[in-house]
Amino acid sequence: MYSESAHNEKKYAMMKKCLFLLLAVCMAFTADAQSATDTLRHEVLLNTTLGDIRIVLYNETPKHRDNFLRMVRKKLYDGVLFHRVIKDFMIQTGDLATRKPGKRLVPAPPKTQIPAEIVFPQYYHKRGAVAAAREDDNVNPKKASSSTDFYIVWGRQLHESQIDYFQHRLDTLTGGKVQLTPEIRETYNKLGGTPFLDGRYTVFGEVVEGMDVVEKIQLAETGAADKPKEEIRIIKATVVK
Repeated sequence: MYSESAHNEKKYAMMKKCLFLLLAVCMAFTADAQSATDTLRHEVLLNTTLGDIRIVLYNETPKHRDNFLRMVRKKLYDGVLFHRVIKDFMIQTGDLATRKPGKRLVPAPPKTQIPAEIVFPQYYHKRGAVAAAREDDNVNPKKASSSTDFYIVWGRQLHESQIDYFQHRLDTLTGGKVQLTPEIRETYNKLGGTPFLDGRYTVFGEVVEGMDVVEKIQLAETGAADKPKEEIRIIKATVVK
């Protein structure tokens, strides 16, 4: 005879099977969603007084990426000056002390450092590279980055002999640990950049739109401490992707 106990056991077994299948589907969906998140490269738009600059951030430098996104979302870069500009080299910004009055929407965080995330030779100081500023080696031997200040590389197109010179300089500075590959050498020759910074500063993104704006900023007339004579500011920074 078919007992009530047997019926309950069968019902319980079916419920367990359904629950297992539901759990498997959920795990698969979560894995797919996580995979999509891992491959997403966040982008930030800098609206400046001279035009827009669009930056993509590298997932391979997660501490720098997350810190930069946090700064942008808190609107801490809104109103900040490009306070240091050197022609044929780079443009630097991010010093919160230079924020335009009225832009202090939230308390500025204390100045801290981010551990270096130097991913060389995958990422290097080609024209358009975005990297973190930092203190000199004599007080910062671990090459930790500023949590606020960053720069965008302009640099120069370099002849082979110039690239050889910078390789020799890197050999001296890094004990031969940083070697410019043929691909990197070709980029410095045809596009330009600042190879002497390779392996020494963290590159965490690159400009994907607005290099014409970067060019205008690096051409600005400057005065003491390489500060542009006419103010150039980030009006607004926004996470757009």
